This record gives sequence, C-alpha cells and structure tokens, in this order.
Amino acid sequence: MPEGDTVWRTARSLDQALSGSTLTGVNFRVPELATVDLTGQMINETLARGKHLLTRIGTDHTLHTHLKMEGAWHLYRPESPWRRPRHEARVVLRTPRWNAVGFALGVVELLARDDEHSAVGHLGPDLLGPDWDPAEAVRRLLAAPDRPLVEALLDQRNLAGLGNLYVNELCFLSGAHPRSRVGDLPDLTRLVHRAAALLRANRERTEQATTGDTRRGHTTWVYRRERAACRRCGTRIEVAMTGPAGRERATYWCPACQPA
Repeated sequence: MPEGDTVWRTARSLDQALSGSTLTGVNFRVPELATVDLTGQMINETLARGKHLLTRIGTDHTLHTHLKMEGAWHLYRPESPWRRPRHEARVVLRTPRWNAVGFALGVVELLARDDEHSAVGHLGPDLLGPDWDPAEAVRRLLAAPDRPLVEALLDQRNLAGLGNLYVNELCFLSGAHPRSRVGDLPDLTRLVHRAAALLRANRERTEQATTGDTRRGHTTWVYRRERAACRRCGTRIEVAMTGPAGRERATYWCPACQPA
C-alpha cells in the first residue's frame, strides 16, 4: 500500500496540473456514480490527508479517493495513450490541458463539501500535513499502552500516513521489537518525530530510503530483507505475519538489534 509520502506527492501533482481548470468531461467508472456529470465545474484543489486524497470541485463537491494496494493517479495530455489497461480506470477527469485517470482506486466517492469529515475525520495528526502535532500523536498511541507497537503505528487513527515500510523501519531505528507494548517504549516522542522526518525526507523522491542510501538494494534496514544479514550487526533478519485476523501484515525485525 502506498505510504503517506507517495500520496502527498500524488496530491501535489494533481493540484498543480488541475487546479483552476474547468472540467470538459468526467467519467466515473463505479456503479454508484455512473450517471454523475460534473462537466463545466472548476477543480479548486487537491490535497492529501494521510493516505486519503480530496479533490474539491465547484462549490459543493469533494471527490474522495484512496489508492489502497494497487491504485494510482496518472496525468496524460489529451492525445497521449494510457500506460495502464483501460479496464482499470475508475475515474477520468478531463480538462483542456490534462486528463487525470485514477486506476484501480480502492475508494471512489463523491461527498458534499461539508461532509469531508465522514471520510477523514477519524484520522490522527497527519505526518505531512499542516495539522501535524507530535504531542497529540503520542497521546493517542498511549491511550492503548498494551497494544503491539507495529499495530499501533499502522492505525491511522493514531497518526496518519505510515504504512508497513515505514513502520517496520521505525521499529528498527528505535531498537524496539515490532510486537513490543507501546507503553514499554522509553521515548515515543522521539519515535514520532523520526516518523515525520522520514516522510519529509522522502516526499520529493520516488525511491523511498530509510538508510540514507538510495541505491537499489540499499534503501531499507529490515523491510523485505528476510534472511538477509542485518546491516548493523550481521544477524539474520526475521519475518512473521502479525496483526488482527484477516488483516495480517509481514513484519520484519533483527532479533539482536530488536530483542523481544
């Protein structure tokens, strides 16, 4: 699933390309919106809220989309061919200069402008947003001190924008086993500040790196490095599926640097 920095970058691209433009055509390829036509209305802005995208159209509407696992927004000149299969398109927004195509989007819904809270009101402080508040993020995390750290960090109600890559890397950088109790971590404030710093460092580049090294194969400490040697101590990285039933995620750690 795309991380918050990817979604932030997507929102910026859509905002720069579309804002201030009048829609010359709209095609919603989801049944509940198939008959909706916003042609002639202006796109005001697109912004990210955690992993959610909000595109404000006209005076009354907000298009809420979420990439989930496979989704992406592409921008094309009107005459350009698409780079993904046409059957994957869920939304097409046409303007005089650009066609914005949302492929394989996990969420597509049209909200009344004053009802945006129904989609994003549950989210915690946004790591890349103007509302970022590390103290509030810590407060929310500590509200359930017995919860496994990896689950608490993935919960967007605590802090918005972290996915599995950053959560596993943050646990390693903090020296904490992913399944350790939130309340046992000695310095949650430092962890959430580090989380924001990691996303800020990566939001301008497509190749995410937590090690400071963007070369292929050198970008992460533990994530997707099962059975490889720890870059810090040489111990073999371990992996296990963790999380609530039906929502398990692959969790990676170094048993020496992150003792249980």
